[in-house]
Amino acid sequence: MTELKDVLAIKRIYDEAADDDGYRVLVDRLWPRGVSKERARLDLWLKEIAPSPPLRTEFAHMQEHFADFKKQYEAELEQNPAVDQLLELAAGKTRLTLLYGARDPEVNHARVLLEFLLGAGTAGT
Repeated sequence: MTELKDVLAIKRIYDEAADDDGYRVLVDRLWPRGVSKERARLDLWLKEIAPSPPLRTEFAHMQEHFADFKKQYEAELEQNPAVDQLLELAAGKTRLTLLYGARDPEVNHARVLLEFLLGAGTAGT
């Protein structure tokens, strides 16, 4: 059985799509500027998994807000049925890549989402 940590990955949507990305899911609420649908090569756009608009606005991708943002976003994810949808999708894939538009590869909601999903995927084991 493949472990969830071997299935899930994150990647900037501005990076070139690759065959080893597997199933590509955009996890942003807003469409990324300057990316055509063809270039995105999406399998799914799951807006519902993104942080709420007020939380996204408050965070504003500022590193000094990240710890608080992470806590609040995890609380949103606890109540979000789209988490189960992503976990079910991942269960049937060899690779599921979560795509995001933020510039910083460490300070973004996709990183928080990935860590949350990995925790949720191991909670029952």
